[in-house]
Amino acid sequence: MPDMKFSLPGPDIITLSGQTVKKLLRSGDGDAALLYLHMLQTGGKSTSEETMAALGKGLGWINSAMATLSRLGLIHLEKNVGTDFGSGENTLNDNVYEVNLDEPDESRRPSVDEIKREIESGSDFSIVVEETQKSLGKILSSDDLERLFGIYGDLSMPAEVILQLITFCISECKRRGSGRAPNMRYIEKVAYTWAREGILTFERAEEYIKNLEALRGVRGEIKSAMKIRDREFSTTEKKYVDKWIAMGFEVGAVEIAFDRTLVKTGKLAWNYMDSIMSSWDEKGIHTAKEIAEKDSGYSKNAKSFVSKNKKRFVSAPNQEEMNYMQRVLEKTKNG
Repeated sequence: MPDMKFSLPGPDIITLSGQTVKKLLRSGDGDAALLYLHMLQTGGKSTSEETMAALGKGLGWINSAMATLSRLGLIHLEKNVGTDFGSGENTLNDNVYEVNLDEPDESRRPSVDEIKREIESGSDFSIVVEETQKSLGKILSSDDLERLFGIYGDLSMPAEVILQLITFCISECKRRGSGRAPNMRYIEKVAYTWAREGILTFERAEEYIKNLEALRGVRGEIKSAMKIRDREFSTTEKKYVDKWIAMGFEVGAVEIAFDRTLVKTGKLAWNYMDSIMSSWDEKGIHTAKEIAEKDSGYSKNAKSFVSKNKKRFVSAPNQEEMNYMQRVLEKTKNG
């Protein structure tokens, strides 16, 4: 089941994940579903009194519905807070609960029989299990199957996206030099991160992976242009490089700035090089060709570079796409 969007009066749109919809449907509790929609619509900024007035319900109704939502794992109540939300001092969101739409629900793990029936039914899940075992090179344990079934069932992630996800996780582990296949806990973590970021279709996943590879490719070109070998960029260095990429600089321009930095300082001075890039950016200069045409101090060097290296210019994702990819990676890098 894909994410479901409900249009409300005015410009508001509420998005519910397939996992959340399934939990609400399984509970059979219409009161809980109604209260949950109200919470999302108001962003949780509604007192008990305001909620009762808006829904035409009493305090006991709210307490009961909140208890159901807590049991389903859709809200997290503080340990020192009971189910009595009679005080109008707090909003339903403030110091009472935390909405949690897309985290694995450990309290609701599928039974062995449930998983067995799904595999024997010949559904897409049976294909996912078979292909996952081939990709990981091992027979999945009961715990592995439970987590994989959660990705398939609770997230309603299509089989083709799950297989794409697993391939991505394997490539990430190889890139980091771990020397081993990813475990299912890490794959599950990445799956829920993808779900939160809306990567739930083959096309969306393909776009994300393609952009990520493009970004890493440009970083590699820049690293080579700056004569950095046998190591990766440090965290600080990567921030500089990503900043320049987001500004729209081509690799050729970075190489010219690097050469100018060495000539002026005798070393790789990142701050100095960044000042060059920022100055060019202010002037609308982002390519070696533009440097040759607009920066008289480097026309000769730039023209020579352009004539010899025309094919080495590389484009990259924009700032919004880069921020998006970095956000996803940060949430999964420690898996």
